[in-house]
Order: sequence, then C-alpha cells, then structure tokens
Amino acid sequence: MVASTSASLRIDSRKFHGYELPAPGAPGHRDGARVGLERPLPEKVGIEASAQLRGKMATAGGGCVADPGSRSLLRLLSFCVLLAGLCEGNSVERKIYIPLNKTAPCVRLLNATHQIGCQSSISGDTGVIHVVEKEEDLQWVLTDGPNPPYVVLLEGTLFTRDVMEKLKGRSGRIAGLAVSLAKPSPASGFSPSVQCPNDGFGVYSNSYGSQFAHCRAFQWNKVGDGLAYEDFSFPIFLLEDENETNVIKQCYRDHNLSPNGSAPAFPLCAMQLFSHMHAVVSTVTCMRRSLIQSSFSISPEIVCDPLSDYNVWSLLKPINTSGTLEPDDRVVVAATRLDSRSFFWNVAPGAESAVASFITQLAAAEALQKAPDAATLPRNVMFVFFQGETFDYIGSSRMVYDMENGKFPVQLENIDSFVELGQVALRNSLELWMHTDPMSQKNETVLNQVEVLLSTLEQSGAGVPTVVLRRLNQSQPLPPSSLQRFLRARNVSGVVLADHSDSFHNLYYQSIYDTAENINVTYPAGQSPEEDLNFVTDTAKALAGVATVLARALYRLAGGASFNDTIQADPHTVTRLLYGFLVRANNSWFQSILRPDLRSYLGDGPLQHYIAVSSPTNATYVVQYALANLTGKVIDLTREQCQDPSQVPTENKDLYEYTWVQGPLNANETDRLPRCVRSTARLARALSPAFELKQWGSTEYSTWTESRWKDIRARIFLIASKELETPDQNPDHGTLKWL
Repeated sequence: MVASTSASLRIDSRKFHGYELPAPGAPGHRDGARVGLERPLPEKVGIEASAQLRGKMATAGGGCVADPGSRSLLRLLSFCVLLAGLCEGNSVERKIYIPLNKTAPCVRLLNATHQIGCQSSISGDTGVIHVVEKEEDLQWVLTDGPNPPYVVLLEGTLFTRDVMEKLKGRSGRIAGLAVSLAKPSPASGFSPSVQCPNDGFGVYSNSYGSQFAHCRAFQWNKVGDGLAYEDFSFPIFLLEDENETNVIKQCYRDHNLSPNGSAPAFPLCAMQLFSHMHAVVSTVTCMRRSLIQSSFSISPEIVCDPLSDYNVWSLLKPINTSGTLEPDDRVVVAATRLDSRSFFWNVAPGAESAVASFITQLAAAEALQKAPDAATLPRNVMFVFFQGETFDYIGSSRMVYDMENGKFPVQLENIDSFVELGQVALRNSLELWMHTDPMSQKNETVLNQVEVLLSTLEQSGAGVPTVVLRRLNQSQPLPPSSLQRFLRARNVSGVVLADHSDSFHNLYYQSIYDTAENINVTYPAGQSPEEDLNFVTDTAKALAGVATVLARALYRLAGGASFNDTIQADPHTVTRLLYGFLVRANNSWFQSILRPDLRSYLGDGPLQHYIAVSSPTNATYVVQYALANLTGKVIDLTREQCQDPSQVPTENKDLYEYTWVQGPLNANETDRLPRCVRSTARLARALSPAFELKQWGSTEYSTWTESRWKDIRARIFLIASKELETPDQNPDHGTLKWL
C-alpha cells in the first residue's frame, strides 16, 4: 500500500527536499567515456522524491521523523518506509539521497617506497557538511563544532598546503573534503606538483652533474606545493559542477547554519564520500600481493595496476617496422609529451603543461610533410609524443629501453639530433629559449653538434617574425624533459625549446586550472561551436609560428636546403586542435578523423590527459589519428582492403598503418564520406621497464601504480539527531540504519 502511494506521488527526479539538482550528465566518465580502464566511475542514477515523504522525512539512510515527540509514530513510519523499500527495490534510497554526478576523486597512487593520494573507509565516510569560505571558518570543524565528524566544502582558493595540513592533523574531526573550483583561477597560482618534477629520474645525479641534481641550481616549478604527492587518510573530491555546489550550499544554509554561532538543530545536511582503495603501502607491496593472487587464485583480486599507456610516433619517410635500421641510417627526433595530471583523478587539462606543445608538434609534422622533397631528404625525421612523462618519464624511458634492446626499429645510434618542445604557450614576448645540457657538451664532438643544432634553429627562426630564439648560459641545466632519459643512455646532441629561461611561467603546472583560459584561448561571444572551431585565436597564430620554426629546423637538420622558406605551419590546423583538445572534443573535425568505433570517445568538453593503466586513453587515440590525417595520404581502398591491406599487392603493412576513418560530411551534411588513410603514425607501449623486469623497487625506472577500487561516488542527505540513532549505528562513518 505504501509502495503504491509513493509511486503515485513521484515528482521531478532532480528535486529533493526542495532543492533543485541539475540534470545529470552522460553516464560513465568525463569526455563521454573512458573506455579501456578497469576501474571506471560508476554510472549515476537520478533521484525520485515523494512530495508527501519530502514533507515528513527529516532523516536519511533509514531514519525518518514524523513527529519528534512521538517515538511510536516514528517507528511505525520507519517500518512502513522499510516495507516500501522491500517492495520497490532501491526506490527508497532514491528518495533519500542526492547523488553528485559531476565529481572527481583523489585516488591512491604508489611508487617503490610510498603511497600518495586519498581514500575513504570501505563503507564510505559520512560527515555533517560545513562550508569553509575563509580560513576563520576552519575553527568550527577543527575545534568548536559540536557534531563531528565534518565533511568540509572548501572554496577552491583555500585549497592550499597550509589549510590541508591543518585538516590533515585533525582526521578525527574530518570525514572528508569537497573542493569547489575557484573562479577565476587563483591569481597567485596553484600547482599541486612538486618544485623539482621527476627528481631522481632525469640525467642529473650525484655522479653526473651533481651541482644540478635535485634542482640545486634552482626550482623549476616555484609555485609547486607538493599537495598531489601527499597521503591523506580521508576522501577528497572535486565538485566540477557549479549547480551541484550551489545545491550543497543551500542545504547547508537551510539546516546547518545557525545564528550567533550556536549549535544547529537536527536534522542536519550531510555528505557521504565513497573512494575506498584496495592497494596500500607501496608498489612493491601491491604488486607482490597481486602476483600471489594471480598465481594461486582462480579469481585473483588484483589490487593495483602499473600506470601505462602508449607513445605515439611517426616517421617522415616510412621504414620497415619489422626490423631495425642500419647503424648508418640517421634520424632526427622531434619529441614532446602527451600527459599531465592534477590532484584529482582524470582531471588533467594540461593546456600549457602538455597540450600546447604537442599541438605545435602536430602542426610542424603537417608542415614538414608538405615539403616537396620530404621523401628524398638524406636523413629521416621521427616525431614522438611520449606518454606518462609526468610520472618519472614512463614513455621516454620505455622507448630508450626498447631501443637499447633491439625492440624498436630506430636504435639509439641512429639518432642524429634531438629537438624537444617543452612548455611553449606562455611567452611573455617573442622569445623562445633553447635549453641544452652542459655536462654532455664537455665532449667536444657533442659540443660541436649542439652548436650546429642551435645555429640551425636560429637560422630557421630568422624568417618567422613572431619567434625570437634565445641561447642560455652553457652552465644552466636542462629543465625536466624527455631528452634527459636519452642522455642517461647516450650523449645525444639535443635541445629543449621552452617559453621560460629558468623557472616555469606556468602558474598552474599540472593543476585543475591549466585550462584553455591559462593560455589565452578565448572566443568571441555569440559564435556557434563550428565557428569557434575555425576561429583563429592569437594563441593559435603564436603556436603556428613556433611550429613553423620547428618544421624548418627539422627540414634543415634532415639535410634539406631547397624549400626551407616555403615551409609554413597552418594556423587553422592549430586553432582546430586547440579547440578540440581544450574546449570541445566532440566537433566535426575530430569526428571526421577518427575510426567509427571511436566516436564515443569524444565528449562535449575538453579531453583530459591523465595516463591510463591499460588501453590508450581517449587523448592518445585522438593524437594518433590527428597525426595520421595531418601527415598521411587518403588512398583508394575499400573498407575491407583498408582493414586488411595484405589483399592489395601494392600496399605494405610493415611500412604503413592503414585506418578507415569516418571522413567529412557530404555536401548535404547528412552523411559522412568514409575513407582509408595511410600513414606512418603508430603506437608504442609506454609501460615502465620496471614492470617488464619485475623490479618493482627500481630506482632506475618509474614504479608508479594506481590502486584499484570498486565504488567511487558522492551523495548528500539529511541525518537525524544522535538521540534517534539505533545502538547498532556505525559511529565511525555515520551510516544510519533503520530504526
């Protein structure tokens, strides 16, 4: 009877206790779907609220109050609601809780010696919500508040190391943390990364350039506070949707805020955070446990996974990838990184940290491929986009390892020179700085090769008015860069191009605020998405200039001379890439360059650049197909032939990759014109050699793993007073049970 009554009184599922909740987004991951990961965020469900119950219920999780003075009536109503729950499955739960659909958790990561990140208890952690908008508000949750534990809703500007240290020291009163985005981004900067990124895994050590080891010369990331490398015993979530944040604040104001600092009356608005992690202590521990499980259990419970993905690479001239190059074959390497991170899982916009650089390299690859004599240059050019560089150079160390062991077609001795793009989007002027390694240049041969490299870059930039190449003092070390991993193996003549001469200009390095706005990618108001996609921003023009310099330098380094001044990067290519990676992935151009089965990888927001644990991330695939379409050739093959080119005598799978892509829309914009693209754009595994060698405690290679989990979600609800709780209620986590 109660069940049918409740069913007849359902209202808008986005309303709960009078609070309007924004419509939930698409189920699954940000960016539409992050397919391939083994621990996805659960699909969220909406709320069904009964108008009648909403007026009477004052508790959640099983407690309900019809009349505080009548325990008998209370128990009767509780029994009735429980009976309704048994009849309707989880409909009662839906009437009680507001799930937060747009959140991002802090998860646990581990290396050879430590664990970092956050987790909840196995059943989730619950606390009364308290909004902290200024530091003085902390006193309530740390000392004065009479109803601990609390879940703190922290304004983004207060998400600092100082505040977090205060909260961390009072874990008995803190059940968790929900962080709202600061708008605008903190003017003083915010970087949860360390001041010396990848310390200990680059080229400098106590035995090589000891004066530069551990950033003794200077700190590259001065604003870094190291928060992302701390271990927290309570869950921390990012609130990504402003509407959901407002719903929480309204619930707090209605129930938890009392005048004159007095204790608020029950019921109180509470939040429950679920983010229990399976792995503990270190990578050594979790990998050993996983190995034991795999060896002796039919259904092993793996507790952590190595961070791994794929590098993207291509060659200007195709080579037989089933073998290796001859020692005399010379290759010029152009490199950059694909990945970034922040404090929160899969929130890694990386605009300046990574995206601007790999977009610039994509545009340079397109420009170089168009050179009339590209196919006949004396030396080849290899474009590499490294994955996992944020976590102690996963991608570059793996490629070096494979080159050393004959598992990659290009060998270390084939490398003629190495040009890397670091952060390049935040130039305060026209200047672009050329960083080199002072230690390797003590070898006269390398010194001379580096001089040629620098001179070539300067000559290539002479005809580009928007870029001025600057040299640095030879006693200055390299910034964090993939080149350092190659220098650990061999004296390579290399240079890193960056917009900074010493410390990063990027105030939001590896943070949630390293977005399109950070590199000044903005669009006129009132434009359609298609107009934004094709609107050439000032940032696009500036990066196209850098891409032109890079392409011309690579042409010269490969032995070209005749067409140098005609090589020009396309600003329209850069602007489409910027829009797709930083604003809206689901756009007409990205759709046209992808395989049909990858359409769902494109969401209505920007792509994120946090490394995966198995299959390539969405961003990896999009970079691969962007590279293929920008540098490859459309050929006349059917879909079946494209997917199996061995059927065609003139095609060679060892020389090329073949991809059947959706293609552009036809003239009527109703159907697409699919086509086969032949290119040299390929994927190469970016898994640290430490896991190939089972050296989980390695100090030579990255050992980062990510814990597995089963349930990550957040929700708010009302809780009853302690006087109305049952004896078997869990006091640690505040999980209310039926009365």
